[in-house]
Amino acid sequence: MPQYQYRIVNVFAESTFGGNPLCVFENALGLNTEDMQALALQFNLSETTFILPSDKATAQVRIFTPGFEMAFAGHPTLGTAQVVRDLYATTDEISLEMKAGVIPVNAAGDCWTLRANAPTFRDCTLTQSAIAAMLGLADADVLHNSHHAAQWVNTGSEQLIVPLASAEAVTRARPRADLLAKVTSEPANGTPSRSMAYVFAPNAVAGASAIPKLLSRFFFMKHGAIVEDPGTGSATANLGGWMLHAKYALPLEYAIEQGAAAGRPCHLGLRVDTGRNIFVSGRVIELGRGYVTV
Repeated sequence: MPQYQYRIVNVFAESTFGGNPLCVFENALGLNTEDMQALALQFNLSETTFILPSDKATAQVRIFTPGFEMAFAGHPTLGTAQVVRDLYATTDEISLEMKAGVIPVNAAGDCWTLRANAPTFRDCTLTQSAIAAMLGLADADVLHNSHHAAQWVNTGSEQLIVPLASAEAVTRARPRADLLAKVTSEPANGTPSRSMAYVFAPNAVAGASAIPKLLSRFFFMKHGAIVEDPGTGSATANLGGWMLHAKYALPLEYAIEQGAAAGRPCHLGLRVDTGRNIFVSGRVIELGRGYVTV
């Protein structure tokens, strides 16, 4: 029976057991969609990726959660890029073909940066009170005005981006599954509709020369329960889109902390240049290798 090599890497990691874990299969030729989905469920990480040949990019990548295939996701893009470079590339400039399109990725050592697709937007029709109730917060914890309000954003995976009034409110958020389950993204590129919310707020008063900081958390539904993702690159890209929609001054750059509440601290970089290009970055640490027999 054929054996398939895989690697376990941690993305947005600053320590061996920090970051968001990812399983990357080095060569998925011979695996069909059902096999890939079954392996993603077997490993039961947020995502598992499968590398295939591409005539459009350095490699083709398919991304699976334990329940479905995704058109794009941030930490799988960065983690897989490091494996692709190790296997096939002689340069730090590579590209990955995904269902959402070809994503350019580049590296400086083990720190990787992706350039996201241009964002699209959809209005959130929930009231401030409804959003607050969904997140287990008071109305005043949720920003809801002409410049700062919840918005659906899609740079490859549509998600609800919700600005909060303080980092303390981000820490205090306790979403209700019955309410979050009623808030769904639009299906696209084979990805089904999903219930999720990304919340953020300024995390510290930065000095004049320091990169400003944000604290964020990302919640989604899985088998009827709420799960918190440690580090969400797609949502960080969507946050960049949200800032463009909110007419933030460009260029902008933020250092984002996520995952401490889930026991997996993550450090993500967000940058939007004057050309309105959105970049998400983070460090990738390889943890181990193995194989499965299918």
